[in-house]
Amino acid sequence: MKQFAYLLLTVLAMVTATRAADYTRTEDVIYARKFGTALTLDVFQPTQANGFGIIFMVSGGFFSSHEAINPGYYKNFLDRGYTVFTVVHGSQPRFIIPEIEQDIHRAVRFIRHNAAKYGVKPDHLGITGGSAGGHLSLTMGTQGKPGSAEAKDPIDRVSSAVQAVACFFPPTDFSNWGTAGDDAVGIGTLVQFKPAFGPRSGTAESRQEYGKEISPIHYITQQMAPTLIIHGDADKLVPIYQAQIFGAKAKEAGAKFQLIVRPGKDHGWPNMVDDLKIFADWFDEHLRGMKKP
Repeated sequence: MKQFAYLLLTVLAMVTATRAADYTRTEDVIYARKFGTALTLDVFQPTQANGFGIIFMVSGGFFSSHEAINPGYYKNFLDRGYTVFTVVHGSQPRFIIPEIEQDIHRAVRFIRHNAAKYGVKPDHLGITGGSAGGHLSLTMGTQGKPGSAEAKDPIDRVSSAVQAVACFFPPTDFSNWGTAGDDAVGIGTLVQFKPAFGPRSGTAESRQEYGKEISPIHYITQQMAPTLIIHGDADKLVPIYQAQIFGAKAKEAGAKFQLIVRPGKDHGWPNMVDDLKIFADWFDEHLRGMKKP
C-alpha cells in the first residue's frame, strides 16, 4: 500500500524550497477537531499578496501528514501573490473517504470564515492537489455547498464551494476505472487501498451504490467550478480514462473544463512542478479574471 500511497508525496518532496523571506508561514492552524484529534492546516502568506487564496490538498492514497508539506512546491503560487492553505486531513485506515471529504468541506468553510484574517477574498478560492488530493479537489469543485444557517458553529454556516480547480491525475469514477464497468471500489487496481473505502466495499451491490456516492463524475453540473486536469497517458494507477470520461461528461453538461495530457507519463513525474505554472495561469484566469495573452 505504501508504495503508491506515498508516491505523490515523494515527488513533491524533491522540489527545492522557496526562500522564507518571500513569505510567512503559520503552522498547525486548527480548523477542526474530531475524536479528540486536531485537524490542521498551514498558511503561506507571500510578501506581495494578491488577495486570492489557493487550497492545497496534502493527500496521497488518502493518507495525509504535516511532514509532507513542502514550501517549494507552492513557489509558483506564492510568486504570483497567492496565499496558500495546505490542508492535512484525517488519514486512512482510521478514516474512510466520506469522512475525509467532510474534513475538506470543513477546511474550506474555515478558510472562508477567516478570509479577512488571512487577507483573501472569501468568494475567490481555488483548490489543487494530485491523485487522492485531486479527487478531493474535484469533490469540492462539484459538491461544495452552502452551510447550515442553524449551525451552532458559525464556521459551519458558510459555504464550502470553491471557484476554481486545477489538479493532477484524479480518480473521478471508482465504478468505471480503466474501462466501462471496471469496479475499483476497494478492489481490483485499488485493492491495496481497501481501508480507505471501508466496509461498504464488501459486496458488488454495495460497491455500486457507494461508488456513485464518492465519485465526482456523478455530481457534474454546468455550475461546477472551472476545472483543469493534467494527466499522464501512461498512468498505471489512475488511468487516463478517468480524466477522459470526466471531461466528456463536463462537456455534455456545458461546464468549463480542460484536460492536458502528458504523453508517456505515469503517476507523477520529476518535473511536475513546472506544470504548476499552468495551474497558476488557470487560477489567474478563473479567480482573478486575468486571461493569458
